[in-house]
Amino acid sequence: MIGFESSDDACVYKVTDDIAIINTIDFFPPIVDDPYMFGQIAAANSLSDVYAMGGEPKLAMNLLTFPNNSLPIDAVKAILEGGNDKVNEAGATIVGGHSIDDKEPKYGLSVTGFAHPDDILSNSAKEGNLLVITKTIGTGILTTAAKVDLLTDEENREMEQTMAMLNKYAYLAMKGIKADGCTDITGFGLIGHAAEMARAGDVTLELYSSKVPVFPKALEMATMGIIPAGAYRNRDYTHDEVMEFLSKDPNRDANLRARIDCLYDPQTSGGLLIAVDEKYLKRLQEQLGEQGCQSAVIGCFKKKRGKHTIEIMD
Repeated sequence: MIGFESSDDACVYKVTDDIAIINTIDFFPPIVDDPYMFGQIAAANSLSDVYAMGGEPKLAMNLLTFPNNSLPIDAVKAILEGGNDKVNEAGATIVGGHSIDDKEPKYGLSVTGFAHPDDILSNSAKEGNLLVITKTIGTGILTTAAKVDLLTDEENREMEQTMAMLNKYAYLAMKGIKADGCTDITGFGLIGHAAEMARAGDVTLELYSSKVPVFPKALEMATMGIIPAGAYRNRDYTHDEVMEFLSKDPNRDANLRARIDCLYDPQTSGGLLIAVDEKYLKRLQEQLGEQGCQSAVIGCFKKKRGKHTIEIMD
């Protein structure tokens, strides 16, 4: 049904009229110091693609690399325990995996999920759809700041808990609602993944930057220029298809520039972007709130305007 020819989050194969299999894989080096939390975040990130496609993860296999001669076995155990606990929270089962000796630890999952073929969601949008986000952004900037001890313990804890939160809860909030498209926010940042939705639907997204939930500390760091290199790569990649509107007030312009920088920030285990018709919006927002998720409307998909897939508004 869906393969590698598109920019979708996972591969989908129709088995029967009632069953579609969703396959995905992801792993990466540690982005936090605590090995157990790293395992949780990496697992949540890997499971996310299945939820973004409208399915439920059922089976997972560990992917682990670590240096045998320098990483304590207790740290390896903690990484795997963190991943296992998050997979259990998802209602899935770890059925095996593979590890190899490598100079840098990396962890993630190969995940198999299931859905009814009619429930599969692609990363596309339709003209008139509203765009809803389910997690606060800015974790790429915050992990960069954490490396040089610029976060308080509370700020660091909030960042980690956000990344470790399963998109299972946003997926559950979509029950009974006809979403027209969905994707999760990861390395390409909000702009990159929203642009994929607009591109696939041949529409232009009016993105309301002031409505996007951003960690206050991430805005502060962006104002100071503490921004990961990936954000600049994301801006370069989408440069020709994104229009940025800046005010003529120097003070306001500086604040808006920092906010726009956050829109390009690469996320790890970010939230879902949901394209939905206005008639379903109220119910979706109520159900997202019940699940403990963000529910901000951050944009509207309009008829295609020239080469632009995104026009950033104040």
